[in-house]
Parts: sequence; structure tokens; C-alpha cells
Amino acid sequence: MQNLNYGIIGNCRSAALISDKGNLDWCCLPDFDSSSIFAKLLDTNIGGSFEIIVDEHYTIKQSYIKNTAVLCTRFSKGDNVFEIHDFMPRYKAENNERYNPPDIVRYLKLISGKPQFKIKYDAKLEFARHNTIHFIEEDYIKSQTTEGEYDSLYLYSNLQLEDILNQNAHELNEDSFILMSYNQKLLNQTTELQNLKLQKTLAYWLDWSYQLTSYSQYQPEIIRSALTLKLLSYDKTGAVLAAATTSLPESIGDVRNWDYRFCWIRDSSMVINIMNMLGKSNTVERFINFIIDIIPDKDEKIQIMYGINRQKQLNEETLEHLAGYENSTPVRIGNAAYTQKQNDIFGVLMDVILQRFQLFTTSLENSEYLWTITRSIVKTVEKNWQKPDKGIWEIRAEDKHFTFSKVLCWVAIDRAISIARIIRKKKLEQEWIWLANKIKGDILENAWNEKVQSFTQYYGSEDQDAANLLMGIYGFIDTKDEKYISTVKAIEKELCHDGLMYRYKNSDDFGIPSSSFTICTFWLINSLNAIGEKSNAKKMFNKLLTYSNHLGLFSEDLDFKTKRLLGNFPQAYSHLALIETAINLSKGVLTEDEKVLEGIHG
Repeated sequence: MQNLNYGIIGNCRSAALISDKGNLDWCCLPDFDSSSIFAKLLDTNIGGSFEIIVDEHYTIKQSYIKNTAVLCTRFSKGDNVFEIHDFMPRYKAENNERYNPPDIVRYLKLISGKPQFKIKYDAKLEFARHNTIHFIEEDYIKSQTTEGEYDSLYLYSNLQLEDILNQNAHELNEDSFILMSYNQKLLNQTTELQNLKLQKTLAYWLDWSYQLTSYSQYQPEIIRSALTLKLLSYDKTGAVLAAATTSLPESIGDVRNWDYRFCWIRDSSMVINIMNMLGKSNTVERFINFIIDIIPDKDEKIQIMYGINRQKQLNEETLEHLAGYENSTPVRIGNAAYTQKQNDIFGVLMDVILQRFQLFTTSLENSEYLWTITRSIVKTVEKNWQKPDKGIWEIRAEDKHFTFSKVLCWVAIDRAISIARIIRKKKLEQEWIWLANKIKGDILENAWNEKVQSFTQYYGSEDQDAANLLMGIYGFIDTKDEKYISTVKAIEKELCHDGLMYRYKNSDDFGIPSSSFTICTFWLINSLNAIGEKSNAKKMFNKLLTYSNHLGLFSEDLDFKTKRLLGNFPQAYSHLALIETAINLSKGVLTEDEKVLEGIHG
């Protein structure tokens, strides 16, 4: 059984996954949503990889260099020890511009002895659709496709290039490097230069982590999750990806395999909340601006998701030549869900716009623009809130009156009321209060099921839905309200299995879900904490943390029985929820610095 024992490296332009054996099995260049250059993750035979091969007597250990996104894989056999420091360069250059090229550096650091290894360099460009050839030219190995769209990759090293291509043994007598770049390099690439890039990249990440808000508990987990979220952000536009991968299945052999290298609007509100709590106002402002930039003009449809370069069309395609992760097909690129109608999107957008008014100063022109968007969204909600939709889980079958979608329609109007209050538009404020009350009354009347003593998945159903745990978080209902407490307990009873949560258990387009959606377990923990079951919540959280991989990373799903990671990886939503839960569980507990200050002033 394979687990997602990978580390992610990146530079906010793209990312790569390195296995716990030091093998590079996934990367797309030059950007996150480009075609792959290594995709062994999706096909062990033809996908392509960059492998470090040592004999069976070596022990291999892997960890991140503390509080950074630089991954260290250590190979040891007696006195023969070396490390590979994997990173994608990211730092400020001399002209004060950010340097984050589409490069991967594998810095081989000699620790002791004369360790030996082989390199299997097997780049397969363009998702391995066509044959890729490798040849030595000047001071690099060039890889390029033989047909289809032209693509190329350049490898530089101080190791013998012939030995790399022929998979001959290397004896490490000094620090060495391998640099792979989407672009041909203009400067002479030396070991000293790669070490300089490494040190500057380490300094960048250490500084970034140091500026994070400090919490009394779970600080290492918060920092690792925050770094992961940063690695899933795209510098050029401010977008945040759902995950770095495509088509990793929710269950082995299942067909729930989707491309997550896009930006879902639904995640945006949570990204902004969490990054603001962590003190990362620059990331918050850039992401808010990304969201605002893609909001269409009056009467144009708002999509649930967009490309990281603000693309509106994300046409879905099946790559039939790839076998899939553990033979789980289909392998998809693009995502047809962008065409779906999901009414919860309006609440998320309004939450983002309200935070823009609350957190940042804004020009008169920008305020007027945001106010126009606000009024436009309110009109759209007014027209659509009574209509069925696909719901948060993007169910592709018939539309239903999903409770969570209705709640988020209420959120949209509630946040619009707050904006109207900020800019003193009392007439509209009063009109919208009436609309918010109408929506809320409809939900309370139709979503509550007296028989099961719970708000249910959709009007008239008895099925539970983990998304309804967020009714309290979004402020629709007080977390001390008996109906909310009863809903939390009913959801826990119906959907929690062996400490993990189903999203829902009723059948959808593809049958009954068979894996746990990781974020839902975090939602339950937060809800239990909110209704006063703090001890139970903390116990469940501590247990859930043990299900991460060896580097503290989570994917989208977990297998109920084996607890193996499933689904796209690493998942932004999972790490957002981890941070939020850790912060909530830390409330009321002093940090060490606060204890010192209290002692001084006490």
C-alpha cells in the first residue's frame, strides 16, 4: 500500500513533490497549471521521475529544515553520509525584485565518507503524451518532446552529464548540485552559486515564518501548514490553489479524480481569515484583489472557480494514456465543475468584500466599485436564493435546495448589511435586513427536521451533511443555540466513524462516498469546541494530527480503516482548517512570551 509520503517544495510559481526516498515524482513547469515534466505519481511506468538510487544498506530519513520550505533527505551507510537539499529558489534579488524562476535545485551536501549513488533522470514532458529525448548540448542536458507541442527542459550539474544520462555510479567527494530549469540559463551554473541560492532561500522562508503570529499551542503544526498554504499561492495574480496535483483519487480504484490546480472562490474567505490571523496582511490583500479582479460586471455569471491566471474556461480532458495513481482512472486535466451553479458562492464573495472594507483602506474609486459589486450580488441572491443548486460538494446530478447553500445566501445579505452600515447607506440597510430575515425564516422552517432533531442536507431530507457544522461558524445561528448543539451531535452520530468524518453518507453521482473528507473532521472538532466539549475536541484533534504524513502534511481525504492519505495533495482546505482549529483550541492559553509579560506586570 502506497501512502502520500511526499514533501512539497515550491516558490509560489510552481511546486514539486519529493518522496521519502528522495525521488522527484511530480512537477509541472513553468507554472502550477502547466503540463507535467515528472508524473510518476500518475503512472509508475511512463509518467517520468528523477530518482536517487542507493544500495539497500543505506537508511533514508527526511525532514524539512525547520520553519522553511527546503526539504532535506539524508542518506546514511556507516560513515558514508550525504544529504539532498531540495528547493525552488525564492528570494529578493539585488534590484529588489523577487527571484522565483521555474527552477528546481537538488543540492547534494557531503556530510562524511565517500557515499555512492546513481541517478535515474527520466523527465517526461507534456504529461508523457509523446516521447521525450535527452541529449548533451554545451554544458547541459536538454530534454525535449519529439512530436506534438514543442517543450524543453534544461539540466545543469557539476557531476558528469554522461554518467547522469547513462545511470552510472557517482561517488560524492564534495558538495554538488543538479539544477533543472524550464529556461536555458545565461550565467555559468556552479556549486557555489547554487549554495548561495540555497542560503538566500532559507533566509527568505525563515524570515517569513518568524513574522507569523505566535500561538500558545500547536505552533509547529501552524507554521508547517502556513508554509504549505504559501507554497500553494501563485505570485503572479495572488490566487491560492486547492492543491498542487490532479487526479489523485478520493478512494483507490474510484473515479472521483479531479484536477485541483485551480482557485476555488469558496476557499477564499477562509484563506483570508486565516492569513489575517497569522499576520500575513500582504498575502491577504493580494488574494482579496485576485477575487475582486475576477468578479464579473453586472449580471454576468459568477463562477465557483477560476484558473490561477484568471482563466474562465477550464475545459476538462481525460489523459487516457496514463494509468492513474495505483491504476485509479480517469486522469483528468481541467475541471468541468467551473460551469456549475452553486448559490453558496455569493455568501463567500460578500464575506471577502466585507473583509476588504474592514481590513484595508480603500480609495473612493475602489469603494464605489465594491459597492456596485455588493448591490449586484444582493440582486443576484434575491433572484436565486429560492432556487435549487448543486451544493458545496458539487454534486453533478439533479439540483436540490441544499441547506448550506441557503445559509450562505443569508451570509451574503448579512455581510451586505454590514457594508451598507460602514458606508452609511441606511435605506438599503433596512431593505436588506428584511431580505436576510426572510431567508433565515425560510431556512429555519424548511431545513430543520423535527424527527432527527437536526438541520439536514437539503429541504425535506433526513440526511446529514458536514457542511451544516459551519452554520455556527458563519454566524447564522448561535453556537449555544439548542438547535445548533442538536445538529452538531446528530451530524457526529451519523457521519463520524472511527474518529473521522464523512461529508455525507447518502448516495451521489458516483455511489456512496467511501473515504473521509479531511476538512470535515476539523469542522467537527471546531464545532465540538464551540458548543463546550473542549476536552473531547482537543483529544480528537491530537489524534487527527497523527494521521498526517511523516512531514505533517495532509491531503484531501483519509481512508477510514487504514488512515492512509487519499485525494489531491497537499490540500489547502485541510491545512486552512488545521490552522483554524489549532488557533481556536489555543484560545485562553498564554504563550510563553505572554506568561513572561504577565509575570513582569503581575
